[in-house]
Amino acid sequence: MKFTVLWKPSKEQNLAAIWMGAQDRNAVTSAAHTIDKLLSRNPESIGEVCFDMVRTLVIPPLGVDFEVMEDDRIVYELSVWDATQIESGE
Repeated sequence: MKFTVLWKPSKEQNLAAIWMGAQDRNAVTSAAHTIDKLLSRNPESIGEVCFDMVRTLVIPPLGVDFEVMEDDRIVYELSVWDATQIESGE
């Protein structure tokens, strides 16, 4: 059974800012699509537990924190960041 993936509006704005500043916008678009697809299928088994019910997933060049609401079949994307800046220490 599929999950509905919801982005908080402010996180959609963060994603847009990452995309605007990216050297490879296609990579950002592809990563966002892959993340959404993975989270819609089996979110409880991907990424790593960050704290409590929040999990972290990195699909370069993006990273996301998300929370799964199993009973409602909803995944909330709580934060998004440019994972290439973390990797390079910026």
